[in-house]
Amino acid sequence: MKKYIYVGLLMLIVFPASALDPLFTSRVKPPKGCIDKDITHEALSLDDLVQIGICTNPALSAQYMGVKANEANLGTGRNEYLPTIRLTGNAGFSGTRVEGHGGYTQTEPYTAKAEAAWLLFDFGGRESRISTLRAYADAANYGYNAALKDLMLSVQTAYLKLLAAQETLVSAKASLDSYKQSYTEAKKRYKLGMVSLSDKLQAQTRYEQALLAVVLAEDEIKQYSGKLAVLLNLSPDTQLNLTKPNFDEQITAIEKDDVQELMKDALANRPELRAQESQESASKSSVTAAKTGMLPSISATASADIADTSWKHHSYYGRENVAGLAVSMPLFTGFSNLYRVKQASAVYEQEQANTQNLRLTIQNEVWSNYQNYKTAVRSYEISQTVLASAEESHRVAFRYYQVGKGDILTLLSAVAQLADARQNKISAFYSLLLSKANLYKSIGK
Repeated sequence: MKKYIYVGLLMLIVFPASALDPLFTSRVKPPKGCIDKDITHEALSLDDLVQIGICTNPALSAQYMGVKANEANLGTGRNEYLPTIRLTGNAGFSGTRVEGHGGYTQTEPYTAKAEAAWLLFDFGGRESRISTLRAYADAANYGYNAALKDLMLSVQTAYLKLLAAQETLVSAKASLDSYKQSYTEAKKRYKLGMVSLSDKLQAQTRYEQALLAVVLAEDEIKQYSGKLAVLLNLSPDTQLNLTKPNFDEQITAIEKDDVQELMKDALANRPELRAQESQESASKSSVTAAKTGMLPSISATASADIADTSWKHHSYYGRENVAGLAVSMPLFTGFSNLYRVKQASAVYEQEQANTQNLRLTIQNEVWSNYQNYKTAVRSYEISQTVLASAEESHRVAFRYYQVGKGDILTLLSAVAQLADARQNKISAFYSLLLSKANLYKSIGK
């Protein structure tokens, strides 16, 4: 006997309870393939950032544990297909002394009993209860997938905004150079007596404003860098070295440029909708389970017990074995079963309405994001044309000012237009990438 106890203890040590899954309910696996990189020194791509976020984000980890809890709950439901076996026993001794007679009686009784029960038939109630738990487990799984996609979009958004901030700094420094060039030219012409003091002062003011724009751009980089680091469960002062994607036409294009097809894809792929449909399925199974609560159930039962009472030198031994069928029929439960059916039916209708509403919401989301994407494409195309015109206008204005044919206001206006055109192109480009990311998220990619 001791040998089997030792084997059982050894199995619990080698295979902890959390690792055992005899009813095969565990389907969702933890994230794998976490990158092995020095994230503070090595260059990180968007894929690297997403993988780090998946492996380290505490909110996503909590969502994953919710999935495992629902899987374990499904396991408790599947136990209804198995018999239950229970062992009970007691042992002790008792003594009785009769005063005045000097007599003393001592007994050492013990009993042991084994009981088994197995539900055979309950008009589908057991299957309905398990179907409900299975649907809840599916809903948790789809919810986890939705959280994964939300995290991926959040990381991608933070990544693109940080790249945009870095490009904005480059643009601000280029504008600073242009204003510095204008200020230098105005000072030179003022010293030669060719322009008034106001030319020099206006150029100086714009130059100093450009200095401020550089400082603000540097601060924006720090802000977005901190947000990205926190999203990856890192300290906000962590310095990340990011690699830039290949900026070609493919990065801004989408696979399907048909909004009707995209809406169909969304209805087929969105994990949020799959989760809601699972919730609806669970509520439907709950209605059946509630109805079967008013019907009888049949179980097979068996028991065996032994009892031994020792008295002085005498032993009284007894054994009893019982086997049969047990029928349970709820005759009156105070209308509780009736109201359980009413409640389950109302919840089912509510979930049906929620599913339909979510379908409409998803279609509208895809439609809106598609229109935003098309607008962003057009805006980016226009920003490129505007930048080319602004560059040429600045070149002409500066040349005219050098030869005395233009005034400082015209030159500074051209510099300002060039700075705005540079920034607008950057904003348009990254807005296009963000709108594409949001469109892909809305169709479940």
